[in-house]
Amino acid sequence: MAGATSPTPCVFCQIARNSASTPLLHSDEKVVAFQDIKPAAYRHYLVISVDHIPTVRDLQRRAEDYSLVRHMLNVGQELLQQDAPQSNQYRFGFHQPPLNSVNHLHLHCLSLPFIPRWKHVKYLSLGPLGGFIEAEKLLEKIKPLSSTSS
Repeated sequence: MAGATSPTPCVFCQIARNSASTPLLHSDEKVVAFQDIKPAAYRHYLVISVDHIPTVRDLQRRAEDYSLVRHMLNVGQELLQQDAPQSNQYRFGFHQPPLNSVNHLHLHCLSLPFIPRWKHVKYLSLGPLGGFIEAEKLLEKIKPLSSTSS
């Protein structure tokens, strides 16, 4: 796994290990989920890895990294479908450096509309410059290459 220990206390590591101050919506051995403290949409949840992985750039084409991101997405989808079933538009993705606010892998799960509407700007892809990457696009980038024998 791309996990590493953070030299300084990471706020998301603290939540993952001791959620007394943050009500969790989901918790398992790989991820925890909770409401974003500065919601940008009708519903805005974060799904974070329990292990400290700084950013999406630390993920590689490995089965374990792919499996983790797929699990994060599944958890986020389930939460929003339970909590906002009437919504007809969801977004799931990650901020890429240098635009990520916390250096700990976290999936933004958004049930739209954005509130206020201008907040959509934070969730735009900036192509090669980074910005926001949709979870499905990240999964394509880190999908392990299948081994073929000649």
